[in-house]
Amino acid sequence: MTQKTACITGASRGLGLALARELARQNWQLIIDARGAEALEAVRAELEAITTVVAIPGDVSDAAHRRALAAAAEKLGGLDAVVNNAGILGPSPQPALLNYPLDVLADVFQVNTIAPLAILQALSPTLKRDGTIINITSDAAVEPYEGWGGYGSSKAGLEQMTRILAAENPQWRIYAVDPGDMQTQMHQDAFPGEDISDRGRPEDSVPGLVALLAGAAPSGRYEARHVQQTEKIS
Repeated sequence: MTQKTACITGASRGLGLALARELARQNWQLIIDARGAEALEAVRAELEAITTVVAIPGDVSDAAHRRALAAAAEKLGGLDAVVNNAGILGPSPQPALLNYPLDVLADVFQVNTIAPLAILQALSPTLKRDGTIINITSDAAVEPYEGWGGYGSSKAGLEQMTRILAAENPQWRIYAVDPGDMQTQMHQDAFPGEDISDRGRPEDSVPGLVALLAGAAPSGRYEARHVQQTEKIS
């Protein structure tokens, strides 16, 4: 069988790292990125023992970095999947919208909403006709949680963008996937000083992502931990 290739952004820790490890075990070739070069290199060294890994440190909001990802994808023969996982929370603790610094809000939208589209614009020429796109979202995109206005609205924008991309590109399966609350650094930053050990691990959400990558579920919004029942949310 032809070896599959995926590009995963934000792969140095949390959900991105957990997914990269599982796809490596399943013999996928990987293109991974993260802003922290040292942490990303550690992941590359770990996973290169079992599969081909191209690690490109950089910021998804930087056009030169996106061009480097596209060049790597072309060199590996094209992509079977793109997983837009990189994102930022914004200020911690998170301010109410009427007190939200607008320049910071613009940065949150730039990374969480605009950059995933920019990644897809850069990588779409290399994405195979039956390829899969996964945009990682959040329940904060659909629930009006107090204090989550910046992050939540940026993810809501990403979800609507995902729906429109799916309508415009029926040759691909395009998903917005809510991984659920997880024990990650971002989630800890959202709840400074609180114990988040009751949240699930990033690894708990990986089987649902892998099921979407391997299956034929229709484009739409899914909760990762319910994907085994192919429960399309919208």
